[in-house]
Amino acid sequence: MITLQRAATSYQPGIAVDDLQLILSKTPANVWPVLQGQHIFITGGTGFIGCWLLEAFIWANQQLGLALRLSVLTRRPEAFRAKAPHLAGHPIVNLVAGNVNDLSGISQPYGIIIHAATDVAKPGANARAVFDDIVNGTTQTLALATRSKASRYLLTSSGAVYGRQPAAIEHIREDYPGAPDTLDSGSAYAQGKRVSEWLVQCHADQHGLETRIARCFALLGPYLPLNAHFAAGNFIRDGLNGQAIKVSGDGTACRSYLYAADMTIWLLTILANGRTGQSYNLGSDTGITINELAGKVSDMVFGENKVELGARPIPDAAPHRYVPNNDKAKNELDLLEYTDLQSALRKTIDWVIQNREAPDHNLAG
Repeated sequence: MITLQRAATSYQPGIAVDDLQLILSKTPANVWPVLQGQHIFITGGTGFIGCWLLEAFIWANQQLGLALRLSVLTRRPEAFRAKAPHLAGHPIVNLVAGNVNDLSGISQPYGIIIHAATDVAKPGANARAVFDDIVNGTTQTLALATRSKASRYLLTSSGAVYGRQPAAIEHIREDYPGAPDTLDSGSAYAQGKRVSEWLVQCHADQHGLETRIARCFALLGPYLPLNAHFAAGNFIRDGLNGQAIKVSGDGTACRSYLYAADMTIWLLTILANGRTGQSYNLGSDTGITINELAGKVSDMVFGENKVELGARPIPDAAPHRYVPNNDKAKNELDLLEYTDLQSALRKTIDWVIQNREAPDHNLAG
């Protein structure tokens, strides 16, 4: 039986303790025995999602005595040590130098594989290279799961697998049969994630691996890249640099944002309690337009609206939506949204301000 223990004083988390306490208190109690004594292999462990998982694993390990071991794949171990020394140098963390496209040299046993590498295609990126990297990474981690005799595998996928959300659908469900346009080379990321999900299911059928898929939508929180293709991060960057917050489009696109502590609770719960072979939307179901989001950031940073739209809204045009239906996660796994958007933005902005002099948080794993 797992009992609460006093946290070790040697670990100084890189995020707020109240976020870690939220994760510990809201993650179902039956999740922790699943993790007890496990050696977990994590790809993408140095990115946004990965850093939150590491913070949560280290904290829970010290509070609950889980005897965890974490092997984190990274292309540049020294860069991660500079970025997050409290994570990279922790005794239960082992940095594995390598690339997710070639894991053939790794053969030691792992109980759990978390494939959280989520390189989003940047403007101008080679579409075929993006697709190949995503698919090859999934293929390699599945092969590792077989070699290492892992019992569980979690893929962090994306809501992009649904393709463009129809205007008539306010919240998109896991059983929506749509798909990204195969004639759009810019859909490489979405196509790669879609194929990855199919590969995961094939592997589960053939090898009996317990697999779960978390389809992540838009997220907010510490470690969020400020210079990548994420609107919220870009808005925070502009505001804290004293610049007007620039919206590239007309601001009518609708998104929803789940705070990273909530995301971590959802990921851990899906890993432990999700039905094998199933996908779960991971994201808030409360939509907000990009213009409204920019306005909220501007109000927090400047105390007034300093938002510049890149285009005028077209009258009567249906806005582009990217908002999940999360009933499956709520009804099957009792998951909830614990952090409202205002608090999520405030926490993210405060963390960025406190870490302005820290190394670049846009480091990819």
